[in-house]
This record gives sequence, C-alpha cells and structure tokens, in this order.
Amino acid sequence: MYKVEVVQNGLEAANLVNEFESEGFAKDDIYIFAHDKNRSKDLTDATETGKVGLDEQGVVNAIGNVFRERGDELRTKLNALGLTDMEAEQYEKVLDQGRVVVIAASNKEDPGEIEHLI
Repeated sequence: MYKVEVVQNGLEAANLVNEFESEGFAKDDIYIFAHDKNRSKDLTDATETGKVGLDEQGVVNAIGNVFRERGDELRTKLNALGLTDMEAEQYEKVLDQGRVVVIAASNKEDPGEIEHLI
C-alpha cells in the first residue's frame, strides 16, 4: 500500500514521517519530494528517509534524470514509486506551488492501493 500526502513545509513533513513510522512504515520506505532539488535533499537528509535510486527507477531512468529538467525528473521518480502518469503530473504541479509531497510505500514491487491524502 502507498500513502501520498501533501504538506506545506518541512516541519509538517517531519511530523508526517513520524506519523507514517507509527503506522508501521520504515523510514527507508518514506520519500519526501520538493520542487527545489536542494530543499528535497535537505528534507530527506534531516528526516533520514528514503531516496529514489537505482532500485526504484532502474538504470536507464536514473541516468536519464541527470539530463532531465526538474519537473520531468520528479515525474519519473513519482512514476517509479507506483504513481500513474496523471497522478505524477498532478503532484508535480503541487510541487511547483512550493508544497511538499510525502510518500510512504509498504510494498514497492506491488503498489496495490494508493491512498491520496490531499
């Protein structure tokens, strides 16, 4: 199962990470996205949550992200976590507005139900 929630800032993201942990999600299975790459990295580092890497994206997409614009990179990473193209586009627009998207994934191989908590 996946849970996707949109928050306004880093403090809310950190609180949500704690909430997802209390629900049984491992920190490595919680991902934080912000449109600004540095903000995204800082939030991930501060909360010690997972990074979308080779395991989730595959080699081709991971290498391709080096050459993609940030919006395309974010959509690719969201797709890699199980969101559809339309969902990834919707959340990328939310990220454009300066908000933060937090995703908790209990089974990355089979996303099953995705719970959107906007």
